[in-house]
Amino acid sequence: MDAHGRGIAEQSTSPVDFHVYRVGEQWAWAIAVAVAAALRRDLQHNARARLLVSGGKTPAPVFRALAQAPLDWARVDIALVDERWLRPEDPDSNAHLVRENLLRGHAAAARFETLTRAGRSIEEAVSDANLHARQVPGIVLLGMGDDGHTASLFPHMRGLDHALATRNAYVAVDTTGCPGAGPWPRRISLTPAGLAPAHTRLLMIRGEGKRAIFERALDGSDPRELPVRIAFTTPGAVLQVYWCP
Repeated sequence: MDAHGRGIAEQSTSPVDFHVYRVGEQWAWAIAVAVAAALRRDLQHNARARLLVSGGKTPAPVFRALAQAPLDWARVDIALVDERWLRPEDPDSNAHLVRENLLRGHAAAARFETLTRAGRSIEEAVSDANLHARQVPGIVLLGMGDDGHTASLFPHMRGLDHALATRNAYVAVDTTGCPGAGPWPRRISLTPAGLAPAHTRLLMIRGEGKRAIFERALDGSDPRELPVRIAFTTPGAVLQVYWCP
């Protein structure tokens, strides 16, 4: 950390670059700048750019900062890493978080794909998600829970082996019995196969507790114990981790 509080990248022997920030606002802006730069590069070379984003409490300030980026947002497709089996307008849905915090300002022009829609079964929703995933994402913005889950892949959940091994980008999951899933056991989640094509992977974490969990994840490779390991064990791009107390 320099005198101005800017983040310093810590190099690891694993396929991870660790960026440390001491001030939450600087942390959020650093992630937003990194995502905007990746989107801008994609738009220079392609007709459209595709960004996958996560839900939860952590991303909100990042989304608000990213929404201010002066990009050609009308050519950006935004989709979700995962979703609870809720209507998109439900206040507890990830779609609602994205609409309230990211689809505003400049970014209001982006095309947003929800994973759920009224009148669709969860099987139909997953099928549609996998069709959309044929347009591979350039950037995936991940989060991590206190239990080491990422997307909606929770430690030792039923069906986890299938989710880790499938060639499909998205699967329906049942997180019954996983405390970190709260009152929403039915979900749709990105898989390692859906993450693999992205040229830019970012993981947002805050707090000493989550840093300790992530450092424990780096000491092993089994994603059944700590599913966040898929973020750096899935072949492909180096994982950019952004951490702030």
